[in-house]
Amino acid sequence: MTDTLQIGDDGIEQVSLKQYTEKAYLDYSMYVILDRALPHVGDGLKPVQRRIVYAMSELGLKASAKYKKSARTVGDVIGKFHPHGDSAAYEAMVLMAQDFSYRYPLVDGQGNWGSPDDPKSFAAMRYTESRLTAYSDVLLGELAQGTVDWIPNFDGTLDEPAVLPAQVPNVLLNGTTGIAVGMATDIPPHNLNEVVAAAVRMLEKPKSTVAELCEHVKAPDFPTHAEIITPRDEILALYETGRGGLRMRAVWDKEGGDIVIHALPYQVSGSRVLEQIAQQMQARKLPMVADLRDESDHENPTRLVIVPRSNRVDFESLMSHLFATTDLERSYRVNLNMIGTDGRPGVKGLDRILKEWLSFRTDTVRRRLEHRLDRVLKRLHILEGYLIAFLNIDEVIHIIRTEDKPKPALMKRFKITDVQAEAILELKLRNLAKLEEMNIRTEQDELGQERDSLQKTLGSAARLKTLIKNELLAVAQKYGDERRSPLVERGEAKAFSELELMTADPITVVMSEKGWIRAAKGHEIDPESLSYKSGDRFKMSALGRSNQPTVILDSTGKAYTIPSHNLPSARGQGEPVTGRINPPSGATFEGLMMGNEDTLYLLASDAGYGFVGKLGDMQTKNRSGKATLKLPKGSNVVQPAPVTVQDDAWVVAVSNEGRMLLFPLGDLPQLPRGKGNKIISIPPARVQSREEFMLAVQVLSGADALVIYSGKRHLTLKGEDLKHYRGERGRRGNKLPRGFQKVDRIVVERG
Repeated sequence: MTDTLQIGDDGIEQVSLKQYTEKAYLDYSMYVILDRALPHVGDGLKPVQRRIVYAMSELGLKASAKYKKSARTVGDVIGKFHPHGDSAAYEAMVLMAQDFSYRYPLVDGQGNWGSPDDPKSFAAMRYTESRLTAYSDVLLGELAQGTVDWIPNFDGTLDEPAVLPAQVPNVLLNGTTGIAVGMATDIPPHNLNEVVAAAVRMLEKPKSTVAELCEHVKAPDFPTHAEIITPRDEILALYETGRGGLRMRAVWDKEGGDIVIHALPYQVSGSRVLEQIAQQMQARKLPMVADLRDESDHENPTRLVIVPRSNRVDFESLMSHLFATTDLERSYRVNLNMIGTDGRPGVKGLDRILKEWLSFRTDTVRRRLEHRLDRVLKRLHILEGYLIAFLNIDEVIHIIRTEDKPKPALMKRFKITDVQAEAILELKLRNLAKLEEMNIRTEQDELGQERDSLQKTLGSAARLKTLIKNELLAVAQKYGDERRSPLVERGEAKAFSELELMTADPITVVMSEKGWIRAAKGHEIDPESLSYKSGDRFKMSALGRSNQPTVILDSTGKAYTIPSHNLPSARGQGEPVTGRINPPSGATFEGLMMGNEDTLYLLASDAGYGFVGKLGDMQTKNRSGKATLKLPKGSNVVQPAPVTVQDDAWVVAVSNEGRMLLFPLGDLPQLPRGKGNKIISIPPARVQSREEFMLAVQVLSGADALVIYSGKRHLTLKGEDLKHYRGERGRRGNKLPRGFQKVDRIVVERG
């Protein structure tokens, strides 16, 4: 079967399934986009919202009227205009009544209409009552003045407005969200004064840029006092493209020793925030928080109290963590997608929205003026007929009494039109009083002036523009208010890391020669006295805290990072460190380091080269390590030396031949990685043959002592004794005394 319509022998139309489904889906898509999900740029309303507002106005539920049961309104809406479920229509109505959802509510509700904690907790429509707000008049005030087109309702028995004659750009003021087919809309609310100021600027200067309009429209303005923390350039890009995002952050301050949250981001529930914080407390992720309280009441709609465990808690860091991990900071998508004046959906920038709305408003005002002018001219025409009748009242009465068909006779005798003759015949006897002529002439003068004024305005683009501007400013003066959501520049929120949340207990990390690692509590432990597996023994240790990582340096110059807090206890014999990292085959471990990111270590190869490195530069999450120390040919890694002092600090290097050199620490560079500079001079050939190499390197201050071990003998050098070995970096150094030509190790004793 082809994709074209066919008629069978039985006269039944036949169409391919492909063609039928394509058409059905496209029809459905267009219906959802145009008649359900997206707002119109003119009045900023979706069809269901427009129908609710119009139905309420037809029921006479203006701001000055008595409240009426919401079920009555919903019944009219779904019975006359919106053939959908009553719950959907009622939910749309509730949203327009919630002052925490709408910046300028359109419905004034009485009863339970939900709360910021639970917007869906509203009572059933049989219990609530409603009427329109005063603000809704900016949408409905000109409806009966010939301003908009009317279309048949779903069953063709009534007419409804295609769009409401909004006097302000309501599409920006209240915003909306909606999901159509293949597209969605997320328009945030804005401040009336700011939007009107931008509209007036666009009216006066049609070539205004988005940047110029944003001098007035600073950012969206939500019905909450929480801060908008999105940078200015991102907001500008949002208004230029019509797409982007916003971030809002709760407002808090200190009261005594507590943290009190006064304002939450748009549509964030206070009870949900407290639940999120409580979950972290139960999971022991907030050890610094002792208690939570919700003290919100009628006078303070939002008052959440966080009680720290002590006055030493850093409030700023705690709140930064909560902003990063709870709804106290929230991101919002912005997608300025709406149906334009051409009837097509599209994402529009701020300048295009205001241009299209001003075009819509200009057309609306022109239609209103033309409608009024038409009525004035018709009334003047009738008044002219009345005046003729009054000046010839006796003759008019005679014609009416004697003629079988008085209307044609009146038209022929006084040369008046059919409309004028009909109006004369409709006159009541009470209007034949003597004073009526004066009233007619007064009304003629007043209407004549109004006619001239209307014609001048319609004939002058400048006058029309001035009228629109003045009406905009009048609405802003009547309904405008101050911005609620302040714009504040804030740094990025940062959650506590797992290490920051744990206690900083002193520990000693111990590694054996065969690469088994463990951690002992405290710094007083003697690592060599611990028990080791058969054939294994102590190799090296490092002092630090449980919340600091352990950095391991292998024999190829690679650095590895492992967390210290979960290392096995020193009561046992530890675990192979290769279970946590992936070193190259055959590599051994030559360095063990601990500290914070700024802790310094001297890294060196036994070829006599080295540099000072930051522990933070050596850290990595890669199990395969990070290339840190570059080794010259034939050389090995020397155990790193901690740099605990920097003022009056000296580097001491000792070779296996008993040569020693001291030079200032400042002569060595600080690098993130590399080979480094020459520390002590050793011929490369002797290094490769392993005849001579740098045995050890340490950093000491002028007050420290250096202990040199050679077999069972040791030599302590301090102060003046060390001056003999001072020299320039990269020299050969001086020989140690006889008996210390074969050095085993050197140890620094702190002064």
